[in-house]
Amino acid sequence: MTLGDISQAQPSALNKLLFGDQDHWFLPEILLRTLVMYIVVLIGLRLMGKRGVRQLSVFELVVIIGLGSAAGDPMFYQEVGLLSAVAVFVAVITFYRFTTYLTAKSKKVEQLIEGKTVCLIEDGKFCIDSFKKEDLAQDEFFSELRLKGVSQLGQVDRAYLELSGELSVFYFADEAVKPGLSILPHEFDKQVTTIVETDVYACTRCGNTQKIAGSAAVCAVCEGKKWVKAVAHKRVP
Repeated sequence: MTLGDISQAQPSALNKLLFGDQDHWFLPEILLRTLVMYIVVLIGLRLMGKRGVRQLSVFELVVIIGLGSAAGDPMFYQEVGLLSAVAVFVAVITFYRFTTYLTAKSKKVEQLIEGKTVCLIEDGKFCIDSFKKEDLAQDEFFSELRLKGVSQLGQVDRAYLELSGELSVFYFADEAVKPGLSILPHEFDKQVTTIVETDVYACTRCGNTQKIAGSAAVCAVCEGKKWVKAVAHKRVP
């Protein structure tokens, strides 16, 4: 091999290292692809709801996914150049910083991207409209409450679904606990539509309690027709 051949081979090897199988004109397309995928991932995670992004914020997940993909591909694929990965890193971080700037400046933008804290229980009853919007599974929600020592809704003054996906619960004092819907499986499963014994019952759909004097009854709050006998258990910390 002559010196001329070596000098021609070195730029070719350098281009292969930096650009892979693509030329430098491909970099603007990478920036566009990164922006598109950033928006797609952000929208996808937002549509998943708060339960899907538990513990981490939407922004953190977008950055982790974007940077993870950018770092992984050039490690395993020879045709992916290093500059392409660097361009993705720069683009993702830039978009992230711009998004955080917008959310800091505008409350509307913040709520559009991150959503807002939602009240799920108020005064011992479900907020039905909030449940519909968040598309929560009742069994999963009951499990969360039980893990916090709640056995019936009459123990709960307020419960909020936070932006992180965590559940914040504020309790009534023991002397203020009222009869409510039991969330213990062995009691909740004893649902009836026809009341035989006059007593205070809780609607299984919204948690509203009312005294029912026999026969079938319709909930005055949500028009539910399934009931369980209300219980007045105190909370166990």
